[in-house]
Amino acid sequence: MIVILEPDLGGQEAAIAAVRTVAARYPGVEVKPYEFRGTTHRFAEVHLLGPTAAVPTDAFEQLPGVRQVVRVSAKYRLIGRHGLGNETVGFEHNGVRIDDRTVHVFAGLCAVDTPAHVDVMMAALAREGVVTTRMGAYKPRSSPYDFQGLGKACLPWVFDSAGKHGIKLIAMEATDASHLDEIWDALEHAGHPTGVMVQIGTRNAQNYELLKQVGRQQEFPVLFKRGMGITLEESLNACEYVASEGNTRIVFCLRGVKSHLGDPHRNLVDFAHVPVVRRQTRLPVCIDPSHSVGTGLCAPDGLPDIFHAAAQGIVAGASAVLVDFHPQPARALCDGGQALTLDMLGPLLDHVRRVRAAYEGSVAEVARQGLTVRAQA
Repeated sequence: MIVILEPDLGGQEAAIAAVRTVAARYPGVEVKPYEFRGTTHRFAEVHLLGPTAAVPTDAFEQLPGVRQVVRVSAKYRLIGRHGLGNETVGFEHNGVRIDDRTVHVFAGLCAVDTPAHVDVMMAALAREGVVTTRMGAYKPRSSPYDFQGLGKACLPWVFDSAGKHGIKLIAMEATDASHLDEIWDALEHAGHPTGVMVQIGTRNAQNYELLKQVGRQQEFPVLFKRGMGITLEESLNACEYVASEGNTRIVFCLRGVKSHLGDPHRNLVDFAHVPVVRRQTRLPVCIDPSHSVGTGLCAPDGLPDIFHAAAQGIVAGASAVLVDFHPQPARALCDGGQALTLDMLGPLLDHVRRVRAAYEGSVAEVARQGLTVRAQA
């Protein structure tokens, strides 16, 4: 059961205390308050856990400051939307706001290799006015003989280059809890020239102990990638592990799923699930067309398949795009075949803007006509 307080409520603590008092009448019911910041409002919820089936909702509905009381059947109670309105809970980190009002492109190296390549990539982003990137320092690989990433050794010069070029937020995978400390220590030593969003990769989507550790820390927001071979619901339940430990600054990323039906692409592109995730959760949604498509080949119209796949997610309302670039893809130590060259950065950004404009136009037209949106059953 969730007790939802009025948005931007003054006297919030008093309202939460009143909910606790009422909940104390019912044995075994645990009270956990949470605060969220949406695109336009701050709001709080009080989650009642335990044997709540026999707890009447009207006992809480009449309390001052309570807007609504809902019974929740989905296991992902924290990230779930539960039919509570259309506002997506976003967050701001190091001056970058991620919500459903815009699209951020995290273009960069799938795997960091040399200082020169990192600096060239950062400089290209700066010229285009992009302040977000992806940089893979820790790389889980299918084979133990493949390049595993440079690890903490590359962090000082990655962060230095980001600060030099004004890059504000780096999406960077952590494959072990110790990596969180290594990233934080390197940022501290460098003087925090940039920010990091910790990525949970698809191979760790059900590494529950890692998810708990990532959820307990508050230094970094989290980019959670859908598991490659599990259902969407299983991935959402796994993502809930992060939120349940206290960190609700999460972006949910779709990156394609394993299927023999995906050929000749690397994975079966699942970007039709963008509106599904937005409907079922309150999280911003990211797409990763590079790891979905897995090739830099172009369609007969001249656009790379990655451009087309990105458009599918953006026109469905995605808030972020994670895409591989490399100054010299043939020399990349990981996934060079899917990396776009730097001369494609400007065209990709223009493509993203055009598709986002089409999406916003459709949303505005629906609102203008006053069409009723059917809520999830």
